[in-house]
Amino acid sequence: MSCELHDRIVTAEQMRAIEGGLFDAGMPVAALMEKVAGRIAAWVINQFPLQCYPRIAVVAGPGHNGGDALVVARELAAQGYGVQVCSPADRLKPLTADHLRFLKYLGISVVKAVETLDPWDVLIDGLFGFGLERSVEGAMADVIAAINTANCPVVSIDLPSGLHTDTGDALGIAVQATHTLCLGLWKRAFCQEEALAYLGQPHLIGFDIPPQAIEAGLENVPSVRRATLATIREKLPLPRQANTHKYRVGHLLLVAGSRPYAGAALLTALGARASGVGMLTLAVPESLRLMVVAQIPEALVVGCPETADGAIAHLSDTLDLSRYSAIACGPGLSRQGTEPVQAVLQSPTPLLLDADGLNVLANLGTIETLQQRQAPTVLTPHRGEFKRLFPEQLAHAGDGSAATQEAAAQSGAVVLLKGACTAITHPNGTLWYVPESTPALARGGSGDVLTGLIGGLLAQNLASDMASEADNRLDSALDAALAGAWWHGQGARAAARDRTELGVDGTQLTQYLNPVLAQVLA
Repeated sequence: MSCELHDRIVTAEQMRAIEGGLFDAGMPVAALMEKVAGRIAAWVINQFPLQCYPRIAVVAGPGHNGGDALVVARELAAQGYGVQVCSPADRLKPLTADHLRFLKYLGISVVKAVETLDPWDVLIDGLFGFGLERSVEGAMADVIAAINTANCPVVSIDLPSGLHTDTGDALGIAVQATHTLCLGLWKRAFCQEEALAYLGQPHLIGFDIPPQAIEAGLENVPSVRRATLATIREKLPLPRQANTHKYRVGHLLLVAGSRPYAGAALLTALGARASGVGMLTLAVPESLRLMVVAQIPEALVVGCPETADGAIAHLSDTLDLSRYSAIACGPGLSRQGTEPVQAVLQSPTPLLLDADGLNVLANLGTIETLQQRQAPTVLTPHRGEFKRLFPEQLAHAGDGSAATQEAAAQSGAVVLLKGACTAITHPNGTLWYVPESTPALARGGSGDVLTGLIGGLLAQNLASDMASEADNRLDSALDAALAGAWWHGQGARAAARDRTELGVDGTQLTQYLNPVLAQVLA
């Protein structure tokens, strides 16, 4: 499968359409079940070797997810594992019932209640697969509750039983898995914050879906994809030409800081420096200028007139906003920063807005203001800021990801919704997820670093000759947001491994950005 198709994320309805296309084309359901279960069994054998995990319990539901689990049980038993099966449902789909009958013929122990299973080393959850929509109640809820008391690894097939495929919500109760083996294509739940407490470590188990089946099942719908190393490699401004120089790799203007929030300007500048941008200019209140020069000596620092409270009153007359490759504005400005935000919004230069830049934009009227801009705009709100920027879109769409698609389409901006599963949307509806995050980023200053990092990548992308057309410029803006969010998350994960999740502050994070990039690109 091509890398692009391998990264696609699907809803339950789309996955049904794709599998339905396979069955209509002649793929027998039983043959697909055998293939999928064989790959699951191979994963289990590799992850949990027989000599260390000799006892396997399998909980199988009434549908084809349960059928997959029963075939896995059979294959593991054939490899020497001590396998026992819990089949709590009274009625099974015919194919699943056939597999259960064959297991009994083979002499594999089958019980109805989880509590009556003998002790086990690993439990495989095959109770419910994708597409569950009703709340789990009664006996099945009791089964899930019993699974959740297990003091051992729990491996869920496709999704932890009880999770909604699209929203990631627990439908009453859900299995808290140690590992989840997503089958075929990534489901939406794997990119929803609500699901993180249940998924454990996610793994994609492919089963060779033909590209034409995926394309047919996803025809005429916006692309929804998951960021991976392969896709990020294509979007970073690397490698550079041998004859390049600083003026060819972008000039970023950073408008940030106020006397109460001086650190925000520094952290954003450190993020921009890590991006490799060729030139960096900072516009800060005059009272911060010498401090910033001392900390970021390679930057050009412009002191701006300031209010009595130490905020930028207006940008310096020496600044020509049209000469920069990109502008990043907002961190630490304070709510008094209306005039500088208005100035950058009215400029012809590509723009990233964050923090107080977003608050000012919300006060000005988000959609109306952004529709007047000709240059690409990137917005990087967290959920609270997004609600202020796009209250109608959030109320209408409900789901945060769908709301970002509406917001991007109506505003014409690339919208990056920050969170444990970051969602990034192009105005054409294309949606990317960056689900590999860490609680280490739940720290003041992390977002400032991200703003500088994306701003620096934006300046580099738009300084290239490839970004001359309007559509290409928006694509370049999305590429910068996607690469920056992924890079930021990977840096934080690397820092957390060395320093624990409690030891990653903004300054430490910036020190890991280039080393982690060197490692993953090696």
